[in-house]
This record gives sequence, C-alpha cells and structure tokens, in this order.
Amino acid sequence: MRTSKLLLTASVVGVLIVFVTIQAQQKANNGAHTVATLTAQDYLDIQQLVNRYAFAIDTCSNNGYDYADLYTPDGVFYWGVGARKSVGREELAEAAGGGKLGCQKLAGATPEKPVATHVTVNLVIDPSPQGATGKSYLVYPGVQGIHADPNHSGHVGGYQDVYVKTSRGWRFKSRLHVFPPLIPGTVDIGEVEKQAH
Repeated sequence: MRTSKLLLTASVVGVLIVFVTIQAQQKANNGAHTVATLTAQDYLDIQQLVNRYAFAIDTCSNNGYDYADLYTPDGVFYWGVGARKSVGREELAEAAGGGKLGCQKLAGATPEKPVATHVTVNLVIDPSPQGATGKSYLVYPGVQGIHADPNHSGHVGGYQDVYVKTSRGWRFKSRLHVFPPLIPGTVDIGEVEKQAH
C-alpha cells in the first residue's frame, strides 16, 4: 500500500513537472515571436522617416547630423553586403558627407556634375518584434537629364531597414544598402553583420 502511494505521488509530481516545463516553454516561445501592432500613425511616421532620410543625406543638412539623428544612438548603416558599416552619430554624419571634416559634397556640385538625389520608392513596412522592418527600392533620377556618375544612375538597388520607436519617434536601428542583383528584404542581416568591417 505504501509503495502504491509513493508511486502515485511520484507520478503526480512528474506530470506536474512536465506540465510546468511545457507552459514555461510556450510562454518563452510566445514572447519571442510577439510582433508589434502598428497604427496608421506609425506607418505615416515611418514613411516620413524614410523621406527625411533622402533629404538629409542629399543636402548634408546640419553638417550631416540631421541624417545621423534619424538613427538610434547605436544605429548602423551598412554600405552593402560584405562592405563597411557606419555606427553611431559621428560615423553616420560622415556617411552623409559631413561630420567633423565639414560637408564638402555640395561645394563640389556643378550643373555638369550634380549631387545625386536619393529617391526611395515602393516602401513596404511590416510589424516585427523590434518594432518594424522595411524594404524599398533606390533610384537616382539625375538632375535635368544629367547623372552624377554611372554608379549613381537609375535603379541602384534598395534598402532593407529595421525601425524602432524611441522617445524621439521612429528611428533607424539599421539600414542596409542592397545592391542588384540582390533584392531588399531577402538579405540575412545577421550574415551582413558578420561580414561588415
């Protein structure tokens, strides 16, 4: 009789342990896959962030710091797969053509060699556990039929973004310039980080 009670007690304890373990795993898995819900205002704010990006980089406004401030303090711009990266406010301001050395790209622009203008089109925004992700195409239309150079002419790939909502609104956590033949939204950002220098 005593053996039966011990076996019954051990069985109940075993079932409880299995049940608690399964519940804990389900909670952990559900938490890992929770996707934020975006409001209509969130979509508009992210679209404005992307639009402000083009103007900030093209005009080198505030010596490139307007561009840098579109990112989180630890935000990253990847110059392509296997290419360099710019991290943090100073490096991002320099990526826009400004920073501590001053903005030089506008001074060198002429009617024959204009500054390339960024046009991002077909932006797709999706909710994600971090906030949101985005993908878009990048086009350099030229100025009055004149292009800055052959590398900045027409469709030149696109962007793959991670956005997070901060106390200052939506910001880029990361932005990857995706060059053809790769397609924005298909690149494993973890692999890009491993290859970046």
